[in-house]
Amino acid sequence: MNDESLSFSPEQFAGLARVFPLPNLVMFPHVMQAMHIFEPRYRALFEEAIEDDRLITLGLLEPGWEANYEGRPPLQKTACLCRIASHQRTPEGTYNVLLLGVRRLQLGVELPPEKPFRVFEADILDDHLPVELSAEAGHSAQRQLLAAFKRAMPKIPDSYDQLDQLLGNQITLGMLTDIVSYTVELPLSVKMALLAEQDVFQRTEMLLQALGPQASAAPVQRTFPPAFSLN
Repeated sequence: MNDESLSFSPEQFAGLARVFPLPNLVMFPHVMQAMHIFEPRYRALFEEAIEDDRLITLGLLEPGWEANYEGRPPLQKTACLCRIASHQRTPEGTYNVLLLGVRRLQLGVELPPEKPFRVFEADILDDHLPVELSAEAGHSAQRQLLAAFKRAMPKIPDSYDQLDQLLGNQITLGMLTDIVSYTVELPLSVKMALLAEQDVFQRTEMLLQALGPQASAAPVQRTFPPAFSLN
């Protein structure tokens, strides 16, 4: 994996999202997700992405998708644009892939089914910070979120030191909300609301409320530290 494989600028996205629909994962920017791609339609999606811009979009299927999984079941309108960081082809012709979330997307009109996989018109959603938010208020929100994240983490030896070292003040509040939202166990509906919220301060408030006093007993979805990127 090199810097080029992780780099992304909005100009690289042409406005058409190749969507890999998932039933139970909400992907966020700034984190990495390993995937095994084996269905023929998604192998075709991956192979086109590798030959083109190395971009794949992970989207969440709406409830009730089971009845029409082989077709075109509805998707949530907010999705995560991902960069292919690395990949390996297996002897069976499937792929092991590592994806880096790079931006939120708003999915629009779905294109006619001319390819094996689904393609949507889409727009990049940028993070916003309230103009009236002071630097101290931002730092305070980050400290509160870090404290809640620590309470939600299992008691792994040295994990708190790793958290302070990896996160701390090295990343923005927006990045921190995404890392926490991805890592901690929360209902899919809550994760989708966090993904859809562009106001970083509002997203932080939503996440703190979701973690709440029960954070000390909440199971985590993934081991810590999660793979993430400052890109």
